[in-house]
Amino acid sequence: MAKAVFHRNQRVYVEPVGTWAMIEQVKPVWVAGFEEPIRVTYDCGLGRDFRAEELTAETEIEAAPGEAPGKTPWRLMRARNRVQAVEDCAHHPYPGTYPVVVTDPNDWGGWRVPGAEYDRDPALIEMQARLITAAPRFFNLARELSDYVKSDDTPALPEPLLRIARRFEQLRRVIETPPPDTQTRPMEPQIEPQPEPEISATAAE
Repeated sequence: MAKAVFHRNQRVYVEPVGTWAMIEQVKPVWVAGFEEPIRVTYDCGLGRDFRAEELTAETEIEAAPGEAPGKTPWRLMRARNRVQAVEDCAHHPYPGTYPVVVTDPNDWGGWRVPGAEYDRDPALIEMQARLITAAPRFFNLARELSDYVKSDDTPALPEPLLRIARRFEQLRRVIETPPPDTQTRPMEPQIEPQPEPEISATAAE
């Protein structure tokens, strides 16, 4: 016998797809003669139903601190495609949905593309979404490598590795440098409006 492990509107991580999703419907399978369902699956709006062992509750996944910049893990979620019906986009990797990268604990902010742009090249957009989601982890790996190179205890390293570390420090400054304050930004030159020339009746003729 099976019992529901998750509930409707619960956010879960869908392991086969590698993304977060909201459970839209709990689907118990009943058989005559049994008081409990023999199987329970979950519709997450991703084109097929999933078993409980394929899902992980949000509270069971600990957010790794310091994934920076921002120290909030970036997450790949999927939103329902409201522009195209599932049968009209069967060529998509996950028909009926498109990827959304969120960078805020409350699932705000982040990155997404219009439906028309996603339909133009779904595989490319999916790759971009995965790359953006992994960007903080790439950043951390490169930072650890750079810190290792700069450490006093580090033995002599080959020049190519040193060049990689120097290049990362250049990119790191670009990433971590805050935008200039509005008080210090140069003022744009003000263009005085020119009076329109008067047109006499003679000239107009």
